[in-house]
Amino acid sequence: MKSTGNTAELTSTNAQAFMDEFFERGEIKEQYAGAAVVIVKEGQIILEQGYGYANKEKQQKVDPKSTVFRVASVSKLFTAIALMKLVEQGKVGLQDDISKYLGDLKQDNPYPNPVTIEQLLTHTTGFEVREVRPEDTHTDYETRVDLADYVRLTLPPVVREPGTTYMYDNFASMLQGYIVEKISCIPFQTYVEQTIFQPLGMNNSSFEFQGKLREALATGYGLDGNPVPDYAYYPTVMPQGGMLSTAGDFGKFMLAFLNGGHTGSGHFLSDHTIREMMQYRSYIHPLLPDSAYGFEAPPQLPGAGASSHIFVKEGGMDGYGAYIWFIPEQNTAVFVVHNQMGRIRDTFYPAFMNHFFPQYGEAATIDSDNARKEDIGYSGIYTDPRVRSFVTIISPAGNGDFWLEHTMLPKQKLKQTANGIYTDEQGNFAVFKEGKNGKVYLKYYGLTDHYMIRTQGRGFIDVAADHPYAEYIRGLQSVDFYENDAVLSFQPERLVTRGEFIRDFFALFGIPGSNNPVMFQDAVNHPHGKYIQLAAEAGIVLGDGKGMYHPDRPITRQEAALIVWRHVSSPQYPESLHTEVKLSGNTDELAIPAVKLMAAIGYYGPQAKFLADGSIDFQSQEPLSHQEEAAILYKILLTRLLPDGSIDFESQFGQASPAS
Repeated sequence: MKSTGNTAELTSTNAQAFMDEFFERGEIKEQYAGAAVVIVKEGQIILEQGYGYANKEKQQKVDPKSTVFRVASVSKLFTAIALMKLVEQGKVGLQDDISKYLGDLKQDNPYPNPVTIEQLLTHTTGFEVREVRPEDTHTDYETRVDLADYVRLTLPPVVREPGTTYMYDNFASMLQGYIVEKISCIPFQTYVEQTIFQPLGMNNSSFEFQGKLREALATGYGLDGNPVPDYAYYPTVMPQGGMLSTAGDFGKFMLAFLNGGHTGSGHFLSDHTIREMMQYRSYIHPLLPDSAYGFEAPPQLPGAGASSHIFVKEGGMDGYGAYIWFIPEQNTAVFVVHNQMGRIRDTFYPAFMNHFFPQYGEAATIDSDNARKEDIGYSGIYTDPRVRSFVTIISPAGNGDFWLEHTMLPKQKLKQTANGIYTDEQGNFAVFKEGKNGKVYLKYYGLTDHYMIRTQGRGFIDVAADHPYAEYIRGLQSVDFYENDAVLSFQPERLVTRGEFIRDFFALFGIPGSNNPVMFQDAVNHPHGKYIQLAAEAGIVLGDGKGMYHPDRPITRQEAALIVWRHVSSPQYPESLHTEVKLSGNTDELAIPAVKLMAAIGYYGPQAKFLADGSIDFQSQEPLSHQEEAAILYKILLTRLLPDGSIDFESQFGQASPAS
C-alpha cells in the first residue's frame, strides 16, 4: 500500500475529519446501520464518536458511551487476559499440558507431545474444528447451560500435531474460559467482572446477555439491512464471543493496556504481562505472523505483508462486527464496532493506516537471489482445517510460479518472489512452509488468515492410479471425505442408494442432518433419515406423494441431478447457462433442466458420452454407481465461480462447456 499523498498526523481534529468523511462515503453507508469509533493516542482519547443509528426504525442514534454492541470474537482478547492474569499469579504455566487443568475430562490426543496453555492462546492446538451448532442459537433466555457442561459435551480430539498448524479456533478460547473457572473457583463471567471490568471502570461491559446491557443493545441488522431477530447462545456465557460492551468502555481498556496496565488506582494487569501479550508467538514467515496471546495478525497491506508491530482482534456475528488494533510503538489503539453484518474493516483498516501511518504499508524488502525457477513440490490439493469444503488447488504455472484455484476466487497466479514466498496480482503474499513428515502448509490472505494443509489421497486397493475415476476418488480422500487408508476397498461399481446420496451430498459440506421428526414413513429410524428430512425441509426431495421416500432404492443419475439442481437453483445458475445444451438418450421431462445444468457445469464423470452432433448422453435413467457419485461430489466441491457468478469451465475442467 502506498501513501495517497494526503498523510496526516493523528490528532483529534484530523481523526474527526477522517472519520466523518469515511462514514459518509456512499459505499460505506450501505454497510452499516450504526457504528462507534474510539481512538486513543499517548494516554489520551482523541476521538470517541457515534455514527448512524442504534435502531433505524426508532431513529435512535448511536451514543459511543451508552450504546451497547455485541463485540463477537473481540471477546477472545478479554478471555486471554483473564487467563494471563492466572499465569501472572503463577497459578497456570504457559508450557503446561492443558490436561493438568481439565479435571476428569480426557483429551483424545494421539500425538506424543501435549496441547499446552500457550497453544490455546495462539490457536495452534491441533483441535478438530468446533463451531457453534445450529441448536446452540436460541431465544429461550430463561434456560442456562453452564460452560463446564458444554465443554464436556463438545471437547474435540486433537487431529493435527500440536504446535504445527495455526487455525482460528473458537473452542480454544472457550477452553481458556473453562480453565479460568476451574483455577479461580468462580464463574468465568464473575472473574472477568471482578478482575478486569471493575478495575477499568468498564461499567457497560459483561459476558451476561441480560439486564440493562441487553436493554441498551443496538439492534442488529443483516446484510440486506433488515433487523435480525434477537437471539442468544448456548453455553449461556461464551468466553469466545459473548461479550457486550460500548465504545466508551473500550476506550478505558485501550488507555490502560497501552499504559502498562495502570488504571489510575492500580494495575489490572502487569506491564510484563502486557509486553508478553504483544509479541507474536506463531509465524509461517516474518512477513505473515499468525498469532500472539489473545491477538491475531493485521490484514495484509499489498506489497507490505502483515506488520508484526501491529496487534489486532476481529469479531463478527449475525448483525454485528467489531475490530480493535494496537500499534504499541505509536502508543495508539483504535476500536470500531457496528450493528450490521458486513466487512467495514476491510476498507476501514487500510484507509486509516494509509492516511495516518503509511510507513506500515511500505513494500517489504525480500532477498530473491536464491529463488529457484522450477516446480519445487508445492503442487496439490490444500484443505482448510476449519472449513472442509474450502479446497484450494495449487498447480505449476512455469518459471517457478503457480496457479491458485479456489471455489470462492478468480484464478490467481502466484509469482515467485523467493523460495516459498509468492505474490498475487494484488501484491498479497502467499507463503508455503514445509513441515514434518512431508506436510506442506500454505498461508494466503486472499483466502483465509490460517494455514491450509496439502493432503493426498492414498487410494484404495480396488482403485488403481490409472483408474478412470481415480482423480475424483483420491481427491475426496484428500479432504477426508473418504477414509484415507490404502488397504481399504472402495467398491467403485457398487450402486448408491437414494438415502446414501442425500447423506453424502450434505456431508460433503459438513452439514448435519435435521433434528426434526422425519416425515417419510420409510425413513423413520433409517440411518440416513435425518439427512432425508433435511432435504425434504429444503425442498430438494419430494417423496412419492404417499408418505414414502424409498431410501434404499438405487438412485438414478437423473434423480441425483434433480437433487443438485433443486439445491443450487438460483440467479447464480440462470436457465441461460444451459439452454444450448443438447441432450441425447432418454431423460424424464421433469429432470431435463436438472440434467442440462449438470452437463453445463460439468458435474459428471467419464460415464457421460459426448456424441458427434455435440450432444451429451448423461445416461440419465441408469443407476448411479459409487465411482460416478465420487465424480459428481468432487466436481461440486471444486467448481470455481467467476466474479459475475458464472462458471469458469475451461480452467476448472480443462475443456469447454457443452454449452459453449
